[in-house]
Amino acid sequence: MLPYLPSLSIPPRKQTMASSSTHTSSLLLLLALILLSVSLSSSFEIGPLRFVGGVVNGGGAGRKVGGRTDVRDVETNREVQELGHFCVEEHNRNLLGGHGAKDTAAGAFLTFSRVVAAQRQVVSGIKYYLKIAAREEDGGERTFNAVVIVKPWIESKSLLSFVPASHKL
Repeated sequence: MLPYLPSLSIPPRKQTMASSSTHTSSLLLLLALILLSVSLSSSFEIGPLRFVGGVVNGGGAGRKVGGRTDVRDVETNREVQELGHFCVEEHNRNLLGGHGAKDTAAGAFLTFSRVVAAQRQVVSGIKYYLKIAAREEDGGERTFNAVVIVKPWIESKSLLSFVPASHKL
């Protein structure tokens, strides 16, 4: 004979205030996650702000992280003009080759005129791509492309490249 088993009946669960707020919190969290994933994969605008891939941009097109950006008002930008002057000084210093005598095969001494165009790129520091106008010893003006990296936290500037503008960087 089978033993007697009383029927188990589970009373319906009463919805309490605590379970209601937990349910609401879960829904809000889910909604926030959905909005976050949409904002990271698209761009949209709210007034003057533009959200591009989850990043707030104060206007204009979105920028790629680590990409080059144009420097505005180059001719009046003191920092960029000083970097251009530094590049020409380093070029002239490199002509001496550490011997104190000019290496004529390396080019002519230059006098800095101005930076005419610049781009900046954030790397492990800030890398500047400069187009520099400089005067040669014979008085003629030429344009040069220079690449310089600045690491302000260690007060470091380093000229990576300095070539006539006909060469590509």
